[in-house]
Amino acid sequence: MRHPQWIVPDWPAPAAVRALITTRAGGYSQGSWGAVDGSGGMNLGWGGDDAAAVERNRARLRALLPQEPRWLQQVHGTEVVDAADAGQGLARADAAVTSRAGIVCCVLVADCLPVLLADTRGRGVAAAHAGWRGLAGGVIQNAVTALRGAVGDSEARILAYLGPAIGPMHFEVGPEVLAAMAQRLPQAQGAFVAASPGKFRADLGALARQALLQVHVPDVYGGGNCTVSDPARFYSFRRDGATGRHAALIWLQD
Repeated sequence: MRHPQWIVPDWPAPAAVRALITTRAGGYSQGSWGAVDGSGGMNLGWGGDDAAAVERNRARLRALLPQEPRWLQQVHGTEVVDAADAGQGLARADAAVTSRAGIVCCVLVADCLPVLLADTRGRGVAAAHAGWRGLAGGVIQNAVTALRGAVGDSEARILAYLGPAIGPMHFEVGPEVLAAMAQRLPQAQGAFVAASPGKFRADLGALARQALLQVHVPDVYGGGNCTVSDPARFYSFRRDGATGRHAALIWLQD
């Protein structure tokens, strides 16, 4: 059974599209990877946590899905893979796309922005992991282009959903981040606010919307859930260092 704290995107996706974003609650991890109230945490990422707990968490998630998610080896890059070809080999990529029913696209996040994409005719879906490096490199634009390619329609109307990520009040960065964003997004300056000397607060959600508009995706939903400011619901690497990972998943119903 799906935990009541997990997020089911509220967006006008076709009936064939299914999507889910896990939160910190509802699993078996303990310590830094557990829930704030002392109950088990739903950490789905490797690295530091007890491997048996992660396996149990993944098994709980798997029970709600048509098949095992196509896990990726995420590298904060811009590569997009066909999820059907990824298999169980941990493809080195930060986005996945599919036009096949039952294939589950998945990205893991803990402050970076998960972006779910769906063709409005229910022909294909995609998931992208968009931290600032991926955003600056064009991972969102690449994912949209790959999705249109997968459905064979260069003008396909795409919907986007922005999952929980570090919010603009907590994402303090240096000028190199603004400079990198501005190379790809001409309006990037509008998503940055001066903070401490030589620092800016960046709005990942606003930057993602700019990236989506570049590839003609104005229909954007979600956003607004800050991982840093809500420790009861979300893991946050920026806040805690050693922490877990949420999964953002999307697939086409069989």
